[in-house]
Amino acid sequence: MPYKRIYILLMPLLLFFCGCGVYSFSGATIEGKNINIHQLENKARNVEPSLASTLTDKLRSRILSQTGLSPVTKDDADYDMTGAITSYEVTVTGATGVQVATKNRLTLSVQITFKNRINEKSNFSQTFTRFSDFDASQILDNVKAALIEDIGNQLADDIFNKAFVNW
Repeated sequence: MPYKRIYILLMPLLLFFCGCGVYSFSGATIEGKNINIHQLENKARNVEPSLASTLTDKLRSRILSQTGLSPVTKDDADYDMTGAITSYEVTVTGATGVQVATKNRLTLSVQITFKNRINEKSNFSQTFTRFSDFDASQILDNVKAALIEDIGNQLADDIFNKAFVNW
């Protein structure tokens, strides 16, 4: 009987200590304490003026909210992320029998270089591409903000997963 009481008292304590150490959010394993996320450069042939700051903010927000890392601007951060927007293009994706466009597609590509100073095996340099379709009868300027919002969220998820979830 006294052993049962000891087990009952020790079980919550053991569970508490098992949860300490390297922590995980959304499947992410985070060993570092800080990250330097540099402003993305806009190297696309077609330049959307606010795109670099919008995508950088989305990326920062996604990483900081899901990891608990502290943002820093020093060169010796545990994690360092740099990148550039390499493509901003609108193409036709659907047409009628008389070659009239029915759907257009906005495609964004971002080249990211990620340095993990704690575990160099997870360093990478990769281009991420996402798109969103819109009706050809719509003017791009009228739907651009919503399209960039959607694509930016997808890109931020892809980059986060590659850097911290290793998908």
